[in-house]
Amino acid sequence: MPTAKKVFRVDELNVQIYRGETELAQNVAEIAQNYLRDVLQQNGKAFVLLATGNSQIKFLDALIALDGIDWQRVTCFHLDEYLGISAAHAASFRRYLRERFHNRVNLKEFHYIEGDTLEPILECDRYSKLLQAQPIDLCCLGVGENGHIAFNDPSVANFQDRYSLKLVKLDQLNQQQQVKQGHFPSLEAVPKYAFTVTIPTICSAKKILCLVPGSHKAKIVQKMLQGDISTDCPVSVLRQYSQTTLFLDEDSASLLSQSTSSHTRKS
Repeated sequence: MPTAKKVFRVDELNVQIYRGETELAQNVAEIAQNYLRDVLQQNGKAFVLLATGNSQIKFLDALIALDGIDWQRVTCFHLDEYLGISAAHAASFRRYLRERFHNRVNLKEFHYIEGDTLEPILECDRYSKLLQAQPIDLCCLGVGENGHIAFNDPSVANFQDRYSLKLVKLDQLNQQQQVKQGHFPSLEAVPKYAFTVTIPTICSAKKILCLVPGSHKAKIVQKMLQGDISTDCPVSVLRQYSQTTLFLDEDSASLLSQSTSSHTRKS
């Protein structure tokens, strides 16, 4: 297993910094592997909540390459999906997860958010019931450039949300990020609304692994760890949960001050 360059805590949050994204992804995959093997040995089944995005690609590849996980006893969910696009759309998170993960492992089941439903409120209710039917053993996350986790943008984030899945309006910075990363050809093409698993449901997972590589994430990592815990930076809520580890590389950690490891500021 790759060795972290630096390990520290910010409030309740565990933080590990690696030299590069490849080392980071391999380490997280091995942590996930060992944890899932333990859960399966103890409970006979496991429930996993997965993310999408560029930060997850190397991690998913590394996880699939590892032996020892009986995927036939694992049920998966995912964090979010655009409203109004089909599962075949190039930017669909269902397509991403089918191609990059589901088609490559023999899962017990993968519950998908039906983004092209004509009844979005009913879809929220259906998926919420699926999420609430059992505890989530493992949640794997990325972070948006505006600090969102899943599609909980600052404008809609709620640390005490009553729902498990809700419909939200995407903020413009989030939409711009989707264009910049090549998921849509223009801002006009990005859906205005999306489904998202809510923050309390994410934070209820027994173990949370948050992968944030890359220099383009350095500013939000700095805000997350050195600013207030606030919906202005939704991912900052993870500082309150000791079952969470944040994995950075040298690029995403480049703006952190030397005093970050002793930083305990809360709002």
